Amino acid sequence: MNPLCGRCNRVVYPTEKVNCLDKYWHKGCFSCEICKMTLNMKNYKGFEKRPYCNAHYPKTNFTCVADTPENLRLKQQSKMQSQVLYKEEFEKNKGKGFSVVADTPEMQRIKKTQDNISNIKYHEEFEKSRMGGEAPPLQPNNPTAASYQPPAASQNYHYEPAPEPIRQAATAPPPSAGKRYRAVYDYVAADEDEVSFVEGDVIVDVQQIDEGWMYGRVERSGQQGMLPANYVDAI
Repeated sequence: MNPLCGRCNRVVYPTEKVNCLDKYWHKGCFSCEICKMTLNMKNYKGFEKRPYCNAHYPKTNFTCVADTPENLRLKQQSKMQSQVLYKEEFEKNKGKGFSVVADTPEMQRIKKTQDNISNIKYHEEFEKSRMGGEAPPLQPNNPTAASYQPPAASQNYHYEPAPEPIRQAATAPPPSAGKRYRAVYDYVAADEDEVSFVEGDVIVDVQQIDEGWMYGRVERSGQQGMLPANYVDAI
């Protein structure tokens, strides 16, 4: 049995049949829904199982949702739910302290910079302790004499300032008992109180300052100063 045309609803015979958009059409009936221009299988565009030409093909546009009372109510309800969830999360996390920060390359760089600043401050404090620091101001033995002020007429006298305290001479820390170390890496001094060396140099007269730093003398150059402990190994 021959099918019916999708437009004129008449019988379509095989010699004039066009099969497209899940329907059968007469060749003359297969035309644009708007301008009735005859189409073929190469230039048609289908929309909702109807043929259209390129000029009259329906354009899909976004629709604007009306701000109806129902939509306003749903919007307000969603906002309240968001506030409730925020308060619940806040109460759960309250008092748990700081969150764990990921060990990213940027955080490692910041941590290394802070460590360098700490080492510089440590060197400054070490130098102050080696130089002896400032002496405390002298206190008078007789508090009554210190509080006594002579009359204005008798204050015309020659004032001699008290001598400044003499700082102790900087001395190197005492060496450890016969310990010798060999450099496993090259190191360039980053401060005046540090010492430079190359891989293979022997470090003598070593004193352990803390876990990270030592004080010693490079046997090859004769220079002495502070050096990082992780750059040398005991012989």
